[in-house]
Amino acid sequence: MFFTDSHAHLTLDAFDADREEVILRARDAGLRYLCTIGSLARDAAEAATLAGKHEFIYFTAGLHPHDARLWDETSAVRLESAAANLRLLAIGEIGLDYHYDHSPRDRQREAFREQIRLARRLGLPVVIHTREAHDDTLRILEEERAAEVGGIFHCFSGSGEMARFATGLGFRISFSGSLTFKNAGDLREVAAAIPLHLLLTETDAPFLSPHPHRGKRNEPVRVMEVVTCLAELHRISPDAMGEQTTRNFESTFPRLRAS
Repeated sequence: MFFTDSHAHLTLDAFDADREEVILRARDAGLRYLCTIGSLARDAAEAATLAGKHEFIYFTAGLHPHDARLWDETSAVRLESAAANLRLLAIGEIGLDYHYDHSPRDRQREAFREQIRLARRLGLPVVIHTREAHDDTLRILEEERAAEVGGIFHCFSGSGEMARFATGLGFRISFSGSLTFKNAGDLREVAAAIPLHLLLTETDAPFLSPHPHRGKRNEPVRVMEVVTCLAELHRISPDAMGEQTTRNFESTFPRLRAS
C-alpha cells in the first residue's frame, strides 16, 4: 500500500523533538508524497529547507487567513520568491476564517484575492482554507477566476452543494482525520458522493488526529486511517484508494506532472 499526505505542517514546533523520526515512520509505512504547508509569514523558507532534504516532500507557501492582517507588498514579493523553488507546488494555504476572526474580515478578503491573483500570474494552483465563510470563499474564487489554476479544498467540512461547486471550479476535495470522527456522519455522506478522481487525503498534522487517536498529536503516517475510511465509503480496497488519491495528487500540480 502507498498513500499521500497532501497537507501537513511539519515545520511547526510540535515536531521539533522528533521531526526526522516522524518523516521516517511515514516513509517506511508507504508514504509516496508529503506536502508540508507554509502558511505563516515566517515559515516558507523552513518548508523549502525540509523539502530539499527529502525527495518525496514538497511544499507550499501562502499567508493563512489568521495572519491576513500582515499582508502587504513585501508578502507578495516573499511568496513570488518562494515560488522560484520548483519544489513549491501551490500557493496556500489561503482563504477565509470567520470562526476565529484573528484578522479583520476585510483584510482576509483582500489577502485572499491578492494571493489568488499571484497564483494565476505564476500558473500555480491554490490550497484553500475556509471556515464559516463558505459563501464568501466561493464568491471570491469565482470572481478572481481561480478556475484557471484550480487546486485543493483542504480539510473539507462543507456540504455536498459546496463540494459540487468547488469541483465545478476545477478543485479537488481533501479529507482529513475529521472524516473518521464518530459525529462526522454527514461529512462521510458527502465524501461518499464525490467521484474518485476528485479525492485527496491529508492529515493536517499536528492537528486533527483520526479516530482512535483523537486528541493526540497527529502525524503523516496516520493518513492511512483517512485512506481506509474513504475506501470503505467508496467500497474499494485501501490499496486502491491509496493509489487513486496519490495519482490525483500528482495530476493536481503542473510541477509534478512536468517532473
